Amino acid sequence: MASSATKLPGKVLVALALAVVLDTVTHIAWKLAVAHLPEGETLAAVARTALASPLFLVAMVAFLAQFYNWMRVLEHADLSFAQPITALGYIAVLAISARALHEPVSATRIAGVALILAGVYFISRTPHRTTALAP
Repeated sequence: MASSATKLPGKVLVALALAVVLDTVTHIAWKLAVAHLPEGETLAAVARTALASPLFLVAMVAFLAQFYNWMRVLEHADLSFAQPITALGYIAVLAISARALHEPVSATRIAGVALILAGVYFISRTPHRTTALAP
């Protein structure tokens, strides 16, 4: 049941990677969907517009998929190990935001990404209890 810091079951690794991808898709789709919401409208008008937006629906489906995936990950991995790994989603969001949304990337943000990568590296080297996901 206990596993060394370097022994991560393949299915858990895939589920953690999927968590990063789904989290990134959720945030990017949400950002794009919000750009089309009417300003100064009633909550009902904003809700109708959001529910009619394919991007909003993509964000919600990705969020639900992420919820299911995350429950499966937490059944088999320590939260203190798995949660910091998902910080890689911040890096993916930053890269996509800069490239596709033309958002600025400052030296401070690059330094932040470097710190996140260092943190994920160090956490991935710590002992953790991780079991294989059931098929």
